[in-house]
This record gives sequence, C-alpha cells and structure tokens, in this order.
Amino acid sequence: MDKLPSERIKELNLEFPPAPKPAGVYRPILVVDNFLYVSGQAPINFDGSKMQGRAGDNLTMEEAKVAARQVGLTMLSTILTHYGDIDKVKRVVKVFGMVNCTPDFTKQPLVINGFSELMADIFGNENGIGVRSAVGMMLPDGITVEIEAMFELH
Repeated sequence: MDKLPSERIKELNLEFPPAPKPAGVYRPILVVDNFLYVSGQAPINFDGSKMQGRAGDNLTMEEAKVAARQVGLTMLSTILTHYGDIDKVKRVVKVFGMVNCTPDFTKQPLVINGFSELMADIFGNENGIGVRSAVGMMLPDGITVEIEAMFELH
C-alpha cells in the first residue's frame, strides 16, 4: 500500500469519537523502543458514551462486530490524541480482542474482525493485519468489546 494511513483515513471519510480518559491507574499508550502499546479500548460513541450489550444476549454477532469496528476508531482517536502522528505507525503487531458474550456464543473471532478489517483498510493487508487473539468474557461497564493492541513504529 503506497498511501499513508492519514491519506487512507481521509479517503474512507473516517470520523473519530473522543479519546476516552483512563478509567483506572494506567497509561492510554506507551512507547517502548519502536513499539506503541495501546491499553484496552472500549467502543466509544461519537457523543462520548460507551457502546454496551452482550453478544448472544441482546446483540447479534453483526451488532457486536460493529462495536469492534468502533473500538478501532476509538483506538485511532487515542493514538492521535496521545501520540500524534498516525503516519509514524508502520504496522499492527498484536491484537487482543475481548467480547462481552454469553457462555454459548462462539463467534468471537468474527466479532473482532470488525476491528481487524478497519486496520487492514487503513494500513493495508500486509501491515494492517498482525497476530491476534479473540476471547469471550465479562467486560467492565457492560461494554460490548474491549481491544488492546501493539503497533510497530517507523
């Protein structure tokens, strides 16, 4: 992919929700050597509220996938707010996706695809797709999805 992430963001007409403030004692991002670590992000709506719900209960897989994509937008907002230049991000390295779901819900990887597909759209298939885990669990404040990620910097 020849285009910079900032150019892809403009082409895709992406808008970002406000970057959330930490909900505990941690840093939203941390740069170590040439890696950018992003703390777990919730799906934040454009008005600053959190997307809530549980896959397999009051949300379908598709609705939860939309929430995972919204986490991607939230994470990009956090990177832009606390790091600055999205074009300094070279690639996605590791994604850990957590889905708030019922015990019998088994489509966590398909839900987290909402995040991964957005990263591939912005950074390209080569640099936008890294290693990944997708699991189901109970999440704070009833949020639908939480994702943490690690990026390599140029």
